[in-house]
Amino acid sequence: MTGHVLRALRGTAEHSGLAVHVAQAADTKAALAAVRVLGPDVFAPALLASAPFGPDDQEVVAEALRVFPPSPEDAPETAGLGWATGTLLARFGGEVLAVRDLRDVAGYEPAGAAERVPAARDTGPVASCAHWRDWSRSMARLAPLALPGLEGPAHQQARRRTLALSRGVVRSMLRRDYPTAARLIRWAALARGGDLPASLDIATLVTHLELCGAGGSRTALNTTIARLLLSEQPEPEERAA
Repeated sequence: MTGHVLRALRGTAEHSGLAVHVAQAADTKAALAAVRVLGPDVFAPALLASAPFGPDDQEVVAEALRVFPPSPEDAPETAGLGWATGTLLARFGGEVLAVRDLRDVAGYEPAGAAERVPAARDTGPVASCAHWRDWSRSMARLAPLALPGLEGPAHQQARRRTLALSRGVVRSMLRRDYPTAARLIRWAALARGGDLPASLDIATLVTHLELCGAGGSRTALNTTIARLLLSEQPEPEERAA
């Protein structure tokens, strides 16, 4: 599933549609589980590469949430990713809101019958981690939230704690922990133009990861998303102008 999303982002997928990929899977339930694990990242091709995300694709995400519903016992990071999946599905017109009990579990605000919008979930450890090292580890686990069109506590933290984010990126790169570095660089790419240190060259770091560290499919996905996030945003000097 990660490979399919990556190919769709790069424009190399024969069929970019999520529903087509799931329909071709040897094990449909396993494919739906993969959709739940990737969570908001299944929307990345639509958000960043203008790939279509039609009714059949929406139904696949809704079915994944029906088969593997969120639980009140989920860890805060898991709950946050479930909230993001529901938020993006609702934005694309999916019918996930009709699923029994999903509203209460996933944090949907009761609104009109025509439209209900998920409330942002508290991602727990992110807000409570005082030390930059612990905080950056929590933010790395929440990397799938680093997408345009989402806004919640983690996004606010990323913009506010740019020095801690930069330290986390540098530490991961020095340790050659490329999977963690790619996750944090994704946040840095989303927050670029704020108060990130000028010496932290995000584009160069992304290139280094592409050349040296993007061996795994999830790391390659995070690196590709970071590259696309950078291309969507002007340079800090342009923002200031």
